[in-house]
Amino acid sequence: MNNINIPDSKIAKRATKLVYEISPKFLYNHCLRTYAFGDVLGKNYGLKYDQELFYLSSVLHDVGLTEQVCRKHSFEHEGADYAEKFLSAHNFSSDKIDVVREAILLHTSEIAEDRQPEIALVHFGAGMDIFGLRIEDIPEEAFRFIIETFPRLGFKKSIIELIQYDSKLKNVQQQPDNLSSSLLRKGFVDWVMNAPFKE
Repeated sequence: MNNINIPDSKIAKRATKLVYEISPKFLYNHCLRTYAFGDVLGKNYGLKYDQELFYLSSVLHDVGLTEQVCRKHSFEHEGADYAEKFLSAHNFSSDKIDVVREAILLHTSEIAEDRQPEIALVHFGAGMDIFGLRIEDIPEEAFRFIIETFPRLGFKKSIIELIQYDSKLKNVQQQPDNLSSSLLRKGFVDWVMNAPFKE
């Protein structure tokens, strides 16, 4: 593997620019790795999917964790709402927006595995990049290339701190059932620290 096929449509470029501008670099790179790992898995599994739709779902899946978007609610809902407004403003079709919304809402849930490929692959890609799930299905060459193209930049420490911050913020705002708090209760820190990545 010596390339990552990122869609170059106008909406894809605008979404990339948006996420680059509002995200810390480690989170931006995670969103691109989510797409790249998911794409490798999708091809290895012989899935057929809309490349642009999968890319938009991947690159936008964590916007709810950025300072510009993060407000009072669980980050996957904040992210889905923000993505919908962004895509609607650029005249993206409502049926495709629904797919992006569902991919963002379900990206941490195993329920996503039974949804259409664009949704499942965001879950697979994010799970691979955070926890190393399905790493046995990623060829070593592809793994190295993706990490070199979108470096992790101390990702383990940074994503743990971000989820802890989001949890604390939402709990102060009396939102105890937010996704960040749920992930931490289930063992997020240990899962991340034990993932098969150096950082």
